[in-house]
Amino acid sequence: MNRETIVNALLALLLLGVPLAASAMGEAFYITLATRIAILALAAVGLNIALGLGGLVSFGHAAFFGLGGYVAGILATHAFNVEPLVFGLNGTSSMPVIWLVAVTISGLIALPIGAISLRTTGVYFIMITLAFAQMIYYFAVSWPAYGGEDGLSIYVRNEFPGLNTAQPLPYFLICYAVLMGALALFALLRGSRFGAALQAARQNPTRLSAVGIAPFNIRLVAFVISAMVTGLAGALFADLNKFVSPSMLSWHMSGELIVLIILGGKGRLFGPLAGAMLYVLFEYALGGITERWQFFLGLILLGVVLFARGGLLGLLAGKARHG
Repeated sequence: MNRETIVNALLALLLLGVPLAASAMGEAFYITLATRIAILALAAVGLNIALGLGGLVSFGHAAFFGLGGYVAGILATHAFNVEPLVFGLNGTSSMPVIWLVAVTISGLIALPIGAISLRTTGVYFIMITLAFAQMIYYFAVSWPAYGGEDGLSIYVRNEFPGLNTAQPLPYFLICYAVLMGALALFALLRGSRFGAALQAARQNPTRLSAVGIAPFNIRLVAFVISAMVTGLAGALFADLNKFVSPSMLSWHMSGELIVLIILGGKGRLFGPLAGAMLYVLFEYALGGITERWQFFLGLILLGVVLFARGGLLGLLAGKARHG
């Protein structure tokens, strides 16, 4: 067992242990804080598939995060109001169904976005993914049927079979389980032939083409899977806040996800979780002191970029070992 595995296990146990202890002490706020960490880490795991493994610096993943949120909000609203959605279909308050729809829609939207964006590289790829996300953002702002720029409230948290999701701890456990599942998916992809081809496409696409594998197809599949995981996180985030708004679709959200990955360690299995922990803790600790807490976070980010290229996990666990 190498040092990174030990650090990963400690991070997983810490994220699980704090809410359990908080529940025993009746401190619901810290459970909600841990739930926010788990959901942001899940969204970053999605982006880490594209960015960490494929080297695809997407500034448009907020589009999928927001789409997942709006799917949860719209389906829950129609179920609450007992109004048909489209073609006579009804809304639903069932989390598994909402997740399935959120993942499907995110994947379907990511397919054409990726097919167009991946024909570019470098800064052009960054800008075109940003442009697509902003198009979806302004569509949501101008969509009065679902709140427009004011957003959409979810009156009652959606349901999961056998659990009382209105209570903070059961909802945290749902989000924690989904996060662990996403991390297992990341590990599976990274260790598979697909993951090896994706990393080869990042390092030397010409050589990959020479052995008969099309880098474009590999990257497109990774981009779609990445979007689906991020869309699932968006649905959970909407349920956590019982609210969804266009801010979930803004470029600031995309930047936040990239920051999480850089802080934790790009391409690392638990990098998104480490980054989300650091980010939320700084937001909580410094947010009550000053409105400009991002300034101090920026200084830390600068330090990571200059002196700790492997992020927090690089400092704690040393050089990454992929396999």
